[in-house]
Amino acid sequence: MAAYLQIVRQVQEALKLGILAEGDQLPTAARVAADTKLNPNTTLKAYRELEHLGLVEPRPGVGTFVSACPAPEKSIADSPLRGELSEWMRRARGAGLDWADVSALITAARAEHYPLV
Repeated sequence: MAAYLQIVRQVQEALKLGILAEGDQLPTAARVAADTKLNPNTTLKAYRELEHLGLVEPRPGVGTFVSACPAPEKSIADSPLRGELSEWMRRARGAGLDWADVSALITAARAEHYPLV
């Protein structure tokens, strides 16, 4: 996945989880580029895509702010499934699985239950 799309996905996930809310200011694209060692144009492309999706609003001279949040019927952050997943992650770590193992299992399960169309 392209780096700018990874940034877009991370912001979308933060919105869904309630980590970001309407009115919150995003770090500057330059700050994201410096922190992630990405080309500043990559982060600017991500911010433009977020704007195109109607999720953020740039305010010249001030910054980029969350302008809309998805309104799920029930917060996924409070879902019982999150607790079950957290418990599964704890057990996986206890069984000696590293992040690459866990990521591979998640990718395989996602492909099985959410096949690409």
